[in-house]
Amino acid sequence: MTQDAVTIPEPTGVLAERWSPGKLLRLAALFGPAAILASVSIGAGETIVVVQAGSWAGYSLLWLVLLSVLTKGVCVTYLLGRYTAVSGEAIGQRLVQVPGPRGWVLLAIIALELGAAGPLWAAIARPSGELIHHVLEQVAINYGHGAGTLITHADVWKALFGSAFILAALLLGIGQSFASLEKQQIAICAVLVLGTIAGTLMVRPDYAAALVGTLRFGHLPTEVPPWAPVAARDHWLLTLATTFGYVGGSVMTYIAYANFVGVHRWGLCSHPDIDAIRLRAAAGRPRDYLPNDPAQAARLGGLLLPLRCDVGMGAIVLWIVSASFMVAGAAVLRPRLAGGELSEIFNGWSLLTDQGDIWRSIHPSLVWVYYICVLAALWGTVQAYPEIYTRVTHDFCTAIWPARTFSIHRFRLVIAAYVFLVATPLVWIDVSFATLTAIVAFLATGAGVALAMIVALYLDRQLPPLYRSRWWLFAAGALSAAILTAASCISGWGLFQQIAAS
Repeated sequence: MTQDAVTIPEPTGVLAERWSPGKLLRLAALFGPAAILASVSIGAGETIVVVQAGSWAGYSLLWLVLLSVLTKGVCVTYLLGRYTAVSGEAIGQRLVQVPGPRGWVLLAIIALELGAAGPLWAAIARPSGELIHHVLEQVAINYGHGAGTLITHADVWKALFGSAFILAALLLGIGQSFASLEKQQIAICAVLVLGTIAGTLMVRPDYAAALVGTLRFGHLPTEVPPWAPVAARDHWLLTLATTFGYVGGSVMTYIAYANFVGVHRWGLCSHPDIDAIRLRAAAGRPRDYLPNDPAQAARLGGLLLPLRCDVGMGAIVLWIVSASFMVAGAAVLRPRLAGGELSEIFNGWSLLTDQGDIWRSIHPSLVWVYYICVLAALWGTVQAYPEIYTRVTHDFCTAIWPARTFSIHRFRLVIAAYVFLVATPLVWIDVSFATLTAIVAFLATGAGVALAMIVALYLDRQLPPLYRSRWWLFAAGALSAAILTAASCISGWGLFQQIAAS
């Protein structure tokens, strides 16, 4: 290939069609990478943390959920994905050239994510183990098979089920292809969206209060009620920062999204000579091969349409599910806690089991539907993480040490073994859910995502002026970086205080 500027490909397929309802449906069918991102994000955050917040703060913190979706689900996701779609280059190849020790940004991202892996997986597996134990115990009692050992050795069984949950997810995740993972996560997103919308309608929330809570940015509760979880009463600011951090994914999920954009060949990645373009990018900068031609730059902008649709749909899924869980906590649990009908909820490990009261208040049979759906949501989260960890660490290590050849299969095995070794002990020892989630919120969903947002802004400035994001989008990204940095600082300081007080 010559050293002349590349020619931006002409739009083909659905991108070349005129706008019509049919085109919208075909664009919606491209939804995929953001489905993985949304499904991974809908883990302990949506199923537990935001329900907790709704149970004591009511509808007043819905704005916090929306803010997290806008900063992470939109700004971080889009700007990172946009760089790969515009430049055709994996972001690790560009970030390895950041001034300073080679690859320090990449190593920092790996350290923040994998440092949080143990608490992240334990915070999902331990409640899941409790829920599996509860379901099996109820089945044994209802069908007259006895539940003696499940009751007398309950703590051991719960930890075993939690450990088995981790092991099964890792073993199945090792051999799963990207295509099958994407299809699975799209299905999980569909089930969660339909289920949470139906559930929200059935709990009959105060829609006016929910709207006010959504739009009242910056409003904080005047007091934490006595029925709130202990962590919220003792460290309410840390609880808010953790809630904000847990809506959305961890740092590697956003980095992996850019990788998924390349896999789908969106933007310049659709160029027939993309491999040669990537070699040129590694040897120089995007300005060396992107044409200084407004018409071609506009054409490339049109090729970003799948990216925009995907990010938008992913953010909508994340918002609907997160807000619905908080609304359920506000509409059902809060009145019952305030009235004294429930007590000590969310202060143990039966977090998912406690939430069955939301659905039991509508009809007892819905409790089982809830159990199945919430386990599916958590399973979708842990199933996707091995692929995310593997792709990002493999890409980053390849960028840092280009002369070496790394086996991606070996990466999968090493990462799976690491996750099991660091997460399983936390399932068995007495570490509170609040502490585990606070650690994750500080490392992976706080400081890590703030770094990812700063990285996205840096990458945008590496593009030629014609190809950079518009000023208002860059400004939104800069504001998001400030918000995420502030949230991570609050998480870090609150976590320090919590550990010092214990």
